[in-house]
Amino acid sequence: MPEQEVPGQIDLSGDGGVLKTMIQEGNGDEKPHDGCTVSLHYTGTLVDGTVFDSSVERNEPFEFELGKGRVIKGFEMFIPTMRKGEKSVLTCAPEYGYGPAGSPPKIPANSTLRFELELLGWKPEDLSPKSDGGIIRYIITPTTKKGKTPNEGGLVEAHLIGKFEDRIFDERDVSFVIGEVSDDEIITGVQTALQKFGKDETSRLVIKPEYAFGVKGHKEWNIPSNATVEYTCTLKNFEKEVKAWKLNEEESIEQAKIYKEKGTKFLKDEKFTLAIKMYEKSNSFLSNCSNDESKILKAAVFLNIALCYSKLEDHFEVKKACNTVLEIDSKNVKALYRRGTSCLKSGETETALADFNKVLEIEPQNKAAMNQVTLCKRVVKESHEKEKKLYANMFTKFANVDNEKEIKDRNKDDVLTSCGEWNMDDEARNEASKAFEEVDQNVVMI
Repeated sequence: MPEQEVPGQIDLSGDGGVLKTMIQEGNGDEKPHDGCTVSLHYTGTLVDGTVFDSSVERNEPFEFELGKGRVIKGFEMFIPTMRKGEKSVLTCAPEYGYGPAGSPPKIPANSTLRFELELLGWKPEDLSPKSDGGIIRYIITPTTKKGKTPNEGGLVEAHLIGKFEDRIFDERDVSFVIGEVSDDEIITGVQTALQKFGKDETSRLVIKPEYAFGVKGHKEWNIPSNATVEYTCTLKNFEKEVKAWKLNEEESIEQAKIYKEKGTKFLKDEKFTLAIKMYEKSNSFLSNCSNDESKILKAAVFLNIALCYSKLEDHFEVKKACNTVLEIDSKNVKALYRRGTSCLKSGETETALADFNKVLEIEPQNKAAMNQVTLCKRVVKESHEKEKKLYANMFTKFANVDNEKEIKDRNKDDVLTSCGEWNMDDEARNEASKAFEEVDQNVVMI
């Protein structure tokens, strides 16, 4: 254990193992937190005053990522209590330092250590999925329950304060399911960041346009195109979404039905991207199911995914979703029809015709498929007629070129003969021949 506490010391560990003595107050309210890369100066001494290491003497600040276990426990506990520019003394017992092993040859076993620290600054944590600086977090009030955070599909209760150029445009208490609200309601940056929050945490987020209001901006809140905004968020409470692998088959199917219904609601509201999200979530609960009910449900889910992608005019994904349905049920009329329609729109007319003909094999009186077959045949016929005209024109053009070349060749022979080609020397003969070759090239190019 360290020496007896002195007035002004703060016990950070609760057992006297990590003590803090302030030398100089820092600036602002924000403090570094797990995930930040901190920069500081330190001088480390043993209890007898012997200096064992100093970044000050090297004139080289020490940098490390906080919360990753790359420094002693005393540092991990102490640094998050500091503000920028602050100078403090850390006194830590062996169990928060190098323990019974020490760090030979300079730090003996079971040594109590003192560090004079100056926090120079830190790079905040980047929460963006691409690590492109799109969502930057500054923790104001850290959580007291580390390791427990919301997940996508989980219900959260939070307080939001949105700012643009120091103007508050959005302040409200919200309750929503992460991933189930549109960007117009809760921007992507906030939904993404909250999945890293602990209960009762308050953080300031700097969010770039890609994760905020994008090129559209927000007319009602007077947010211009491509604006970077700030949100101060407090996570009041949350419930994590249940994990699919924890459920039995019956429970999984029930959850899949719930998300299918959510997807259908978004589909009816023409929120196609959100609908797809819900249908994909529904399918995730079916991954460990193999009974007939789950197969029928999966086919219905992917039929709706295909419908959503057709509304978004993403024909590749439409065909992909329909293929999944047809693997389950090769005679699914809706899948064949939707795949055929998508093929027709993307220029694969003969493939589309094959799909519509399969529909008619199954349902001979299907009028929609009959109409599409008629349309496909007309498109194929028109395409063939265009090809015939194109090839006819090409052959005529090539024939004309050949005729012109033949005439030029004859003229070339006549001129060479009249010029007494056989009486020319080699150099003159080559120049004359070269001149006619250039003329022939021009004819072909025309």
